[in-house]
Amino acid sequence: MRVTKIFLTAVMLAAGLFLTLAARPAAAAEITVRGRLGRTVEAGGWLILAKQKYLLLNASRWTSESWFREGAEVEAAGETKPDAVTIHMEGTPFEARTLRPANQQASEATRPAPSVGTTRVVVSGDALVQERPDTAVVTVAVVTQARTALAAQQENATRTDAVVRAVRDAAGAGAEVGTSGYTLQPQYSYREGQPPIIQSYQAQNSVTVTTGDLKRVGPVIDAATGAGANNVSGLAFILRRDQPARQRALTEATRAAVSKAQTLATALGGRVLRIVEVQEATAQVRPVQVYDTAEAAGTLARMRSAPPTPVEIGSLDIRSQVTLIAEVATGQ
Repeated sequence: MRVTKIFLTAVMLAAGLFLTLAARPAAAAEITVRGRLGRTVEAGGWLILAKQKYLLLNASRWTSESWFREGAEVEAAGETKPDAVTIHMEGTPFEARTLRPANQQASEATRPAPSVGTTRVVVSGDALVQERPDTAVVTVAVVTQARTALAAQQENATRTDAVVRAVRDAAGAGAEVGTSGYTLQPQYSYREGQPPIIQSYQAQNSVTVTTGDLKRVGPVIDAATGAGANNVSGLAFILRRDQPARQRALTEATRAAVSKAQTLATALGGRVLRIVEVQEATAQVRPVQVYDTAEAAGTLARMRSAPPTPVEIGSLDIRSQVTLIAEVATGQ
């Protein structure tokens, strides 16, 4: 009887050990999960949405990364944790060992910070492109003066109407002609110890002509002054279709900046690893100015008595500047 009890006890111990081993989960193998990041109803929880849902148990390790956002494609390596218990049990619990964007090069945040043997340099590149202008802008004015404001205004209106008709004919059908300014101001005389006295009124009507036919610029000026314009306040040549020239200047400025970075890297015994940041300064197009207000008064009388006004068209300067930050291996 005693032998039987000992045998039964041994059988029960063996059975208990078997049950204990059977209840212990097998060690989970590491898997790689690739999918999109998504939010979950779990407090502060994140999912990887692949063929099935994986609940990230340790998402807080990466939430500060710039690439960590809803909808981002990621790749994670880690283990599922089937014994983990969460409030809503949404998705398979998953503890990631590594987590990164699916396209490693897509995120600046995933690149390693400069280590020993690297440095950063800041360089700039400038470029100047010259182009022939395609448009001329001429501004003329009629200035009249009379004892009363009405008389100055009426005389100015008559003469300006003649000027507008003359420049329209001279500029051709494709030109734009319009009023660009009008003033009517009293003219004062001043005596010591006395208030100013209005002596007369001056009216000024400015007309701007914009034309793409550069050969008509001289005839427009001659027609305006011949019809009664007594002030040529400006003549400038511009480039309306400037996008190709701006792009060429920007390309050349960028190449100049990269070349400087490469030169510095070579001098340091290394090479350019990557361009960290690029900043473009606003490209500038400097118009060709021919006349200005100061010259107008002195040249107007000569225009009326001289041969047809010659106009020489220069080149426009299109400038671009680029500043970039490059990470450079120093070769140390």
